[in-house]
Amino acid sequence: MLRLLVFDLDGTLVDSHRDLADATNTLLVELGGAPLAPETVASMVGDGAAVLVRRALTRAGLDPDTPGALDRFLAHYDERLLATTMPYDGMVETLDRLRPAYRLAVLTNKPSRATSRVLAGLGLADRFDGVIGGDTEHGRKPNPAGMLALVASAGVRPDETMLVGDSPIDLATARRAGVHVCLARYGFGYRFDAGDFDGTESFIDRPEDLMSEVARR
Repeated sequence: MLRLLVFDLDGTLVDSHRDLADATNTLLVELGGAPLAPETVASMVGDGAAVLVRRALTRAGLDPDTPGALDRFLAHYDERLLATTMPYDGMVETLDRLRPAYRLAVLTNKPSRATSRVLAGLGLADRFDGVIGGDTEHGRKPNPAGMLALVASAGVRPDETMLVGDSPIDLATARRAGVHVCLARYGFGYRFDAGDFDGTESFIDRPEDLMSEVARR
């Protein structure tokens, strides 16, 4: 029986791809490069801001080790953090239906400050018992340390926990932590090969579908 549901942020709880793309492209143009399609930038998200910046610079034909590039990206993103970012349709209602019966938490590779601002700005912060960003002592996903810290804090077991995410990184994190996993096919991080699954995964095509998947477990 599940007791704890842990959510990825970008691509699972919220659609942030436009703001991430706009901040990335502002940086690229500033450094003399050409902007990338928003979908291209979205495909680079998931491993943290530093990796996103390196991938974008490389794709644009710029030096991935450009001094100060990460700080400049973070400054640009800070200015447009909530310009278009919104919860996916149906997510708020789904969280409110789950909240009475389950502990809810967030595990993301997004920096903690930006994570807190997004959750607070969208009115989601009070729905979660724990939040761990990618710049903490636990490291970034797929390191399972953050997940296991949330499990311990909630006073549950890994087999009573499900990670809801949208990317191969989320799948790897769940497997390393020994928790159940539900993958959001609507998320912009959903990129898998045929051999990635072993039959234990759950899948959803919209946030509302999570109710039946959780009940099934």
